[in-house]
Amino acid sequence: MFAVLSAKASAHEAEIQEEGIASYYSDRFQGATTASGEPFDQQALTAAHPTLPLGTVVQVKRADTGQEVEVLINDRGPFVEGRIIDLSKRAARELGMLNRGLAPVLVTVQ
Repeated sequence: MFAVLSAKASAHEAEIQEEGIASYYSDRFQGATTASGEPFDQQALTAAHPTLPLGTVVQVKRADTGQEVEVLINDRGPFVEGRIIDLSKRAARELGMLNRGLAPVLVTVQ
């Protein structure tokens, strides 16, 4: 029984990974209602993703520096071609991407 659960967990993690460009929300969205119905909070560890179920926890790892952060998907987006995830300002700060605004990342479902 234990081996089967481990195999399922490994297969699940292996199939849900995405590589691309991350961006972060502008300050003007502070307090706006997210797709999950809660107000957006720049200081929360949250993110927007176009397809993952709301409430999914993902690890976002910078491909160029190795910095990582875990965030909760609570909104939809980004709506800019080529971007795969839109992070809160706090999450972007933890990844060291505030100055540039964009970073290459690997997103993995936890």
